[in-house]
Amino acid sequence: FDIIRKNKTIGNIITTFTQEDEVLRIHTIMDIKVKVLFIPAYEFFQETTEKWKNNELIEIIGFTDFEDDREYHINGKDTDEKFIASGMDGDLELDKSIITLNYWNKNILKQKKLFDTQKGIVREIKVKKLKNEKIAINDQEIEAEKYIFNASKNPKDLGPFPEYTLWYYGDELIKFEFLPPNQKKKIQIIRNDWDK
Repeated sequence: FDIIRKNKTIGNIITTFTQEDEVLRIHTIMDIKVKVLFIPAYEFFQETTEKWKNNELIEIIGFTDFEDDREYHINGKDTDEKFIASGMDGDLELDKSIITLNYWNKNILKQKKLFDTQKGIVREIKVKKLKNEKIAINDQEIEAEKYIFNASKNPKDLGPFPEYTLWYYGDELIKFEFLPPNQKKKIQIIRNDWDK
């Protein structure tokens, strides 16, 4: 995915899916760098590795570095009874059915709660289906399913969780966008290798 602000590419998201026997390994890197007059003005970096087996999240390891020196190390592992995780709120015992707040996975739209991959916390979810919309992706016009996605705010968040708009073609995420807190320009994230 390309990350775009004011018609300029400011970063990217690269997700790699690797099948290892019965385990699906999903490695994601998000890297954003904004420069003003060649001087770094904003930086954000996130790297996560998830492992899934039989459509169940069994492990996650993640690191997020915000521009204001906040850093979060998260991890989680499936046990016989619970999903044991840690993050911004310390150690957590979660339901075994919990999945990550990761937009590539369309199943997030069916959940009431998700595990935030940036801060290692649980957020409550609200989703609204809008009318399908024709959008342009890589010089192709397609009709995509459109959703509004909201997640609950944690008391330790510095601002509200942004409202996201998500577009899917079938089960594939092809575009999403949000308005960062205290900003006037939306951030768009668009698939750069998609072909219908």
